[in-house]
Amino acid sequence: MKMVNWMNFDNVWNEKVKETEEILGAFLPAEEGWAKTVMQAMNYSVNAGGKRLRPMLMAETYRLFGGTGKVIEPFMAAIEMIHTYSLVHDDLPAMDNDEYRRGRKTTWVVYGDAMAVLAGDGLLNLAFETALKSFEISESDIKRNARALAILANKAGIYGMIGGQTADIEAENLGSKVTEEHLLYIHEHKTAALIQAAMMIGAVLAGADAQQTALVERAAYEIGVAFQIQDDILDVTSTLETLGKPVGSDEKNNKTTYVTLKGIEEASREQREMSNHAIEQLESLEEKGFRNEFLMELIRSLITRIK
Repeated sequence: MKMVNWMNFDNVWNEKVKETEEILGAFLPAEEGWAKTVMQAMNYSVNAGGKRLRPMLMAETYRLFGGTGKVIEPFMAAIEMIHTYSLVHDDLPAMDNDEYRRGRKTTWVVYGDAMAVLAGDGLLNLAFETALKSFEISESDIKRNARALAILANKAGIYGMIGGQTADIEAENLGSKVTEEHLLYIHEHKTAALIQAAMMIGAVLAGADAQQTALVERAAYEIGVAFQIQDDILDVTSTLETLGKPVGSDEKNNKTTYVTLKGIEEASREQREMSNHAIEQLESLEEKGFRNEFLMELIRSLITRIK
């Protein structure tokens, strides 16, 4: 496949981030009434910026399978809300106790522990309220919408992200006893699950069949695990100024990571292998006429990201 020119990729990336943030902003709550403070905390958290990777992967997978229209937009907003709520809770003193996220003070530092908990809860509930708006946009695709909603709930819950977070917290007390199997479970569920949800929802809403959706799920697993391994590497090699959040957080919290388990060199090698294999799987869809060059370049960019 012809690779997208890097300069052009960056320009397209920035445009797509802008488009994604416009979509997201349309579903955020107005800051008013007696619940105004929690709404402010929710909006502060979402508007902190970031790569908008999950809604972008969702939209590009939707386009990969020929999807058009606005039915994807509520789900794009919903998955970013869920991702953001997980970060708000992850930063709390009871969890990672981080004071910076995306280059500015975390939600609990600005609004306090209690309001940060409520902001996370609010974003999770708003996410599903938002996703349900897809039924109003496209009543003819009710089965697809329902399937997409089921994927979102499953991958965000105890069999997905929350399950991974649970295993991650418990691993902190195990030290060197954490195995590769345990670590891969954490990475698969805590990180890869929402990436799987994003790409699977994009595929389902565009009309992909079960076999194609399963292929996307497998590829998204490798993308998610590779993304987390790179995050582990950056926690050791990057700086607060570059990363936008404290480095050395894993060591501070006694976390076993792919880097501590295998070393930077081996972790980097496996990260590249997973990313490349995920791309190969998705490129195999070209035989059926499904092609999205930007999506492939987006995945490639995750290999070398520095923040």
